[in-house]
Amino acid sequence: MILTDYLRSEKDASWDIARECGVKYGVIRLPDDGKFDFTDEKAFKSLYKKFTDFGFTPIVIEPLPNSLHDHIKAGDSRRDECLDKLIKTFPIMRDLGINTLCFNFMAHIGWLRTSSDIEDRGGAKVTGFSIDDFNEKTPKITAAKLWENYEYFLKAVIPYAEKYDVKLALHPDDPPVEKLGDVERIMISLKNIKRAIYDVYPSKNLGVTFCQANFYTMGEDVYKAIDELNEKIFFVHFRNVTGRKENFRETFHDDGDLDMARLLRYYYEKKIDVPIRVDHVPTLLGENSSVIGYDALGRLFAIGYLKGLTEAIEKERR
Repeated sequence: MILTDYLRSEKDASWDIARECGVKYGVIRLPDDGKFDFTDEKAFKSLYKKFTDFGFTPIVIEPLPNSLHDHIKAGDSRRDECLDKLIKTFPIMRDLGINTLCFNFMAHIGWLRTSSDIEDRGGAKVTGFSIDDFNEKTPKITAAKLWENYEYFLKAVIPYAEKYDVKLALHPDDPPVEKLGDVERIMISLKNIKRAIYDVYPSKNLGVTFCQANFYTMGEDVYKAIDELNEKIFFVHFRNVTGRKENFRETFHDDGDLDMARLLRYYYEKKIDVPIRVDHVPTLLGENSSVIGYDALGRLFAIGYLKGLTEAIEKERR
């Protein structure tokens, strides 16, 4: 497995923590402020250099920038313009060696939690979701429309992803519920994920971001999901939770429902050698969270935990 961490475009404490933990590869978030031109090779290379100068080699972009992706998922009047911009980033990515793009197909509402200050071990704070606490007014979009928009997206971008050898890694819906208000969701089961990557527009460059906690909250057998998606797993989110899709909360990586050591060993057994990063960490004592689930000190614990498990498993296999 290739140890990475999630790095925002502006340097923050997470950069320092990741470097201090020995992380060498970056899952980078592009600036999404309306000023950064995704099609400008010079701007892209300048951003890339910021990471490499600090000691990271970017190999994954996550997420597909919302200013492009939101229009694509909704299928609105700006969709084709945004698809064109996305396609123009592919040769730049290829030239820089960034070969994976993590995307999702959650229209109008991205990953969502209804609580952000649930007390966990030792007083740390974690996020959670309860369908009973969701009461937002939402635009309307149907599952049928989402599948239509998804197919349109794949038909537009897959030929270019293949041409420039960019891997598109589909992230499941989080939470994987059928509906949030009037917004329906489609990437909510192993069956639907398989439909999305095998049936709609098959390609060697289309696969999944295997967010293991998502498959667990769906109610799926996570090991079966790994077996059935094996060669299509392009990227792994190493994350733990307790509960199921309509009522769950994040946990420390060593303290949820998932057997993390067994899961990591299973990836190795199945010869899944892809970028992996920790995901959704607790907020620890003294931190004032700016992005819930992505705090620096929580990542310090999680990266160390993942590194320890990885080293133990690799020594077992020698």
